[in-house]
Amino acid sequence: MFALGTSHNFQLYNHPTDMRKSFDSLRGLVINDLDQNPDNGTVYIFINKVRNKVKLLHWQSGGSILYYKRLESGTFELPQYDQEVGSLRLSYSQLILLIDGIAITNITRRKRYQKK
Repeated sequence: MFALGTSHNFQLYNHPTDMRKSFDSLRGLVINDLDQNPDNGTVYIFINKVRNKVKLLHWQSGGSILYYKRLESGTFELPQYDQEVGSLRLSYSQLILLIDGIAITNITRRKRYQKK
């Protein structure tokens, strides 16, 4: 079950990631490279160099969950970002577009009411 939604924070790790890494190694990247706590509820997104595989690491209810998608053809299109920054924050909508193969660089979001 895909238990992610708009209430979560999403961080796209900015370096290509070896997809042989599993829970502990990906948690190590979050701790050492991003200087963040992987148990904070944020969903961390890792993409390989060829950009045909993606892993999402998420802490929920006492344990880590790892989502993994491999494309049979094509690649994930990444948004433009500063290479010096450790990660890029994405919204839930941007994550879904990224996973579905829709370019998120030229999409404009229409103004919506937000309760403050």
